[in-house]
Amino acid sequence: MPKPKQSFFQRLTGAVDVDDGYDDVYEDEVVERQGPGPRSREADPRQEESSMEEWMEDDGVEGQLTVDVYQTPDEIVIRSIVAGVRPDDLDVSISRDMVTIRGTREEHKEVSDDSYFHKELYWGSFSRTVLLPAEVEVEEAQAAEKHGLLTIRLPKIDKEKQTKLKVKTT
Repeated sequence: MPKPKQSFFQRLTGAVDVDDGYDDVYEDEVVERQGPGPRSREADPRQEESSMEEWMEDDGVEGQLTVDVYQTPDEIVIRSIVAGVRPDDLDVSISRDMVTIRGTREEHKEVSDDSYFHKELYWGSFSRTVLLPAEVEVEEAQAAEKHGLLTIRLPKIDKEKQTKLKVKTT
């Protein structure tokens, strides 16, 4: 079955459609982990915990930032939570139709892993590329971080703007 085309919003944000078959894959994994015997929807919690730990410790996997993207009549605004990251450790690359945000959130080990009851925070490198719905003035873009919220303001190109050139004689 051919994969349905993603909507503009899905391509922009990296979102997935909840009805695109991922549940079926998960159900197969749960049954597979249980091994032979009666099929039950409950998997062994110890196996789920160990697979979650393996997933979180997987080196080479880059986290993906969550973003809000909206527009005003004059600009496109991108906002993202980057708490725990120094502004100097953020790399924001902008072209006329795309923005890429990269960085690393460093973990400061204060306690051993055995002391944790629950561990969900993401530590390590992350990135996010956002395709812009309109062309922007790269030279006039601004980025600011306040209280862990990164705000990038991208002025739209005014395609209606005209200028008159005076013809010189040589």
